[in-house]
Amino acid sequence: MTIIQTENLTRKFGALTAVDHMTLEIAEGEIFALVGPDGAGKTTTMRMLCGLMNPTEGKAIVAGHDVSLELEAVKDQIGYMAQRFGLYSDLTVAENMLFYSDLFGVTGRERDELTARLLRMTRMEPFQKRPAGKLSGGMKQKLALMCTLLHKPRILFLDEPTNGVDPVSRRDFWAILYDLVRGGLTVFVSTAYLDEAERANRVAFMDHGRIIRCDTPAALRKSLEETCYQIRASDNRSLREKLGKEPGVLTVEPSGAYLHLFLHPKMTSVEALASKEHFEFEEILPSLEDVFIALIRKEEAARAA
Repeated sequence: MTIIQTENLTRKFGALTAVDHMTLEIAEGEIFALVGPDGAGKTTTMRMLCGLMNPTEGKAIVAGHDVSLELEAVKDQIGYMAQRFGLYSDLTVAENMLFYSDLFGVTGRERDELTARLLRMTRMEPFQKRPAGKLSGGMKQKLALMCTLLHKPRILFLDEPTNGVDPVSRRDFWAILYDLVRGGLTVFVSTAYLDEAERANRVAFMDHGRIIRCDTPAALRKSLEETCYQIRASDNRSLREKLGKEPGVLTVEPSGAYLHLFLHPKMTSVEALASKEHFEFEEILPSLEDVFIALIRKEEAARAA
């Protein structure tokens, strides 16, 4: 069942088109990740889906309601976590949750049971009396998530929720999301971390306001016509500069002690390049990050042409 649908969704700011005729369908119970560089239009997209910003053209249907026409009905079905921590720093964890419970009209036994369950799920029970301003970055995000979930939304919108959070807290945050999705929640998340995008059911790559590719992580890693190679030489920096000038080379990017090379098989061969520049190589399945960078380079070349 489709729970989020956009049709030619567009937002312009003067001459700038932040979101350019986006058409998407997202299924209920799905984790959907939106990935793109800064300025790609991710936050603008999310704000339009949540009714915080009106589209210039097109429409969005969220939980069966047209966002532009039935905003209050949409708000009842969604939870939204912005990039910046927006809770009250001088209130404790428990006081923030009590405040948001009252705000959502969740009271009495229902509030107590839901609060207790969320605290257990996030392992925040020992920190109920700590002021929100004195929490670590990961704990702040857990608190924001709990407050967002207090009215039991069907869809959770998360705008780069783990930006600046340590790796352990990021892992814990995603474990919580998996538990929520198993309970039927739909998650729409924007992220700058490609390893996080691997955890989603589907991923959309966004650049200059447009969706340039959308599929499962496994399918995206196999989606390019270019072949990916892992290569190593005595001087990777010099080799990268030389390979970047060769015809048929789409991208050559550092990856740890290696370089990852995308090569068009009809234009040249890795064997020919290796005999000329003297490097070791093996064909590999690219990571999502490899694919994303390659697609962005293709978009840049197309715009330049």
